[in-house]
Amino acid sequence: MKSSSAATVPRAADPVPRGAAGRGPRRRIRRQLPSSPWLFAAPGLLIVGVFILYPFVSTLINSFTDKRTLIPGEYVGLDNFRELLHDDMFWIGLRNSTLYIVGVVPALVVLPLLLAMLVQKHIPGITFFRSAFYTPVVASIVVVGLIWVWMLDERGLVNAVLEAVGIGSVGFLSDQWLLLLSAMAVTVWKGLGYYMIIYLAALANVPRELHEAASVDGAGSVRRFFTVTVPAVRSTMVLVAALSSVAAFKVFSEVYLMAGPNGGPAGEDTTLVMLVQRVGTGLTGRVGYASAISVVVFVVTVALMLLVLRADRKEDA
Repeated sequence: MKSSSAATVPRAADPVPRGAAGRGPRRRIRRQLPSSPWLFAAPGLLIVGVFILYPFVSTLINSFTDKRTLIPGEYVGLDNFRELLHDDMFWIGLRNSTLYIVGVVPALVVLPLLLAMLVQKHIPGITFFRSAFYTPVVASIVVVGLIWVWMLDERGLVNAVLEAVGIGSVGFLSDQWLLLLSAMAVTVWKGLGYYMIIYLAALANVPRELHEAASVDGAGSVRRFFTVTVPAVRSTMVLVAALSSVAAFKVFSEVYLMAGPNGGPAGEDTTLVMLVQRVGTGLTGRVGYASAISVVVFVVTVALMLLVLRADRKEDA
């Protein structure tokens, strides 16, 4: 005799009736339109096009014209670039911008790394020093420049101290080379904190086991710096070198604030970007000639980036 309970057990093959309580509502799958990604990227592309691409193309076109501030100008071919070869101020600006790279980049590659190694240590009060070292980065370059001008003036704080110790007053802002070195010092001082943060991120990824193994082998602090730290952060050093090279070649604010709009004594401290501002502004500004100088600045900065990257690839090989 069959059990009555077996007849009440539903079989797996029985179809589930429509509208059952356990069945959820159907969802419609909508196909994504091909233009949807472009709609999301449109605001960013618009900003890049208006503020980057259009000025770049406009500058490139103007470099082949004799355009002025209130005059549209006509096509003159390579006349602006030929004039650059015979312009003494252009060569002075190129010299100063190149010297700025030589004086600033090595300091901004090495000093922030040493500073990052110092502030990464967990000791009491280190947070205060981290904030203090980063404060110049967030400070306005105009305020920083005016403070340093006040300090380095003939009647400023630095000369007052030098006179007090018997050295005498030094023309930091009146001598051609001392003024350029003073501007370099301001650039290095203001950029230390920014590149220190970049190095701190790189040092955080260096395995502690490497330092411990080097210590076991008898390596001191200096040897561990050159054999462990430097190879571990070499790619970051290349990045810092590239960024600081471009920034140093395009320097404007520091020299302009300390040397004045004329570029120091007889304009001998003028940089290329200062020359662009001087030539291309005003009611009689030569926009076409200033655009030609800007194109040269762009070509040189791209060449600097390529040289740094090529040197990095050679070391990897």
